[in-house]
Amino acid sequence: MKILLIMDPGIPVPPPHYGGHERLVYMFAEKYKELGHEVSLLAGPESKISGEVLTFGKNQLNRSKWQKTKELLFVWKYLLANYSKFDIIHNFGRLAYLFPIINKNPKKIMTYGRPVSQKGIKIINSFPNKNMVFTACSDYCVSTGNIAGHWETVYNAIDFRKYTLNKEVDNHAPLMFLGRLDRIKGLQTAIEVALETGRTLWIGGNIPDTKDNLEYFKKNLEPKFNDHQIIYLGALNDEQKNHYLGKSQAFLFPIEWDEPFGMVMVEAMACGTPVIGFKRGSVPEVVENGITGYIVNNKAEMIKKLAEINKIDREKCRERAFERFDVDVIAKNYLKL
Repeated sequence: MKILLIMDPGIPVPPPHYGGHERLVYMFAEKYKELGHEVSLLAGPESKISGEVLTFGKNQLNRSKWQKTKELLFVWKYLLANYSKFDIIHNFGRLAYLFPIINKNPKKIMTYGRPVSQKGIKIINSFPNKNMVFTACSDYCVSTGNIAGHWETVYNAIDFRKYTLNKEVDNHAPLMFLGRLDRIKGLQTAIEVALETGRTLWIGGNIPDTKDNLEYFKKNLEPKFNDHQIIYLGALNDEQKNHYLGKSQAFLFPIEWDEPFGMVMVEAMACGTPVIGFKRGSVPEVVENGITGYIVNNKAEMIKKLAEINKIDREKCRERAFERFDVDVIAKNYLKL
C-alpha cells in the first residue's frame, strides 16, 4: 500500500529533543516501510524518514495565525493534487487538513494525542464523508471527542528495542520521575513521597517555559533539589532515559490532570520498572494493577504501594507492556483499520 503521513510543522520528524507525536510519526513511518509499504511524509522542515518527504511551513511552535493559514492552504493544494496516489492518509496534524478530501476514496485516519475539540468533529461530520476513522490514544481521550463519526482507541507506542530490561535492582534503588516540570505533572508529590520515605528521587525533564509554570518551578520545586536525595538530572535523551529508568525501583506518576496517555509510563515498563500512578486520565488503561505497577488515588496510597513494589516481576512487567504497546503491535493495529 501507499501511505501518506501528515504532521504539523513546528518540530521536525523525528524530533531532536521533545516531541512525542513527532516521535510517533517517525516510528510508524519506519515500521510501515519495514512491513513492505511505500511511505511518504508531509511535515515541517528538516524532517526525515526512509521514504519520500515533502516539507512545509516553519519549525516554530508559536507561529502566527497567518503562517498557520498558509500552511493549511499548502496542504489543501497538495492533497487535492495528489490524494489519488495514496491508499491511506494518516493525519497526526490539524483536522482541517483533511477537509478537501473527506469524501474522496483514500482511507483516512485522523489521530489525536490530546483532548479533542468537539466543535471541529461536529463540523467535519456535518459534511458527506467516507473512509474516515478517528482514533485517539486512550479510551479516555476517545471519550472527549466521540460525538460523531467512527472512533477507535489505538494506544501510543514505543520501540522496545531501544530499552533494556533490568531484571533486578537493589531494595534501596532510587525512585524516578520523568516529564515536563509543570505543576500538573505532580513532581511536588513525588518529592514529598521521596522525603517521607527516605528514598532517593531521580528527576528528568525540561524546565518550564511558560510564565506560570516557571514561577511554580522556581518557588516550589527547584529549592528542593540537592545533590544527595532529590537529584535533578536535566532533560534526558533516549539513552539516558534507558539508563536511569532501568536502575530505578519504581516510576512515580502523581499527575494532577487527566493525562491522555503518558508514554513515559511505557518507557519505564520497557526497562522492567513498575509504575505507581494516580487514577486520572489514561492511567487505569496503561497500568495493569499488580502486573506493570499500581493505580492509586493519593500520596498516602502511593507510599503504601511503594512498600509492595518488589511484588512486581520486572520481567513480566516488560513482557506485558511489550504485548500492548510495542510499535510493531500498534502499527499493525492502525493498518487493520
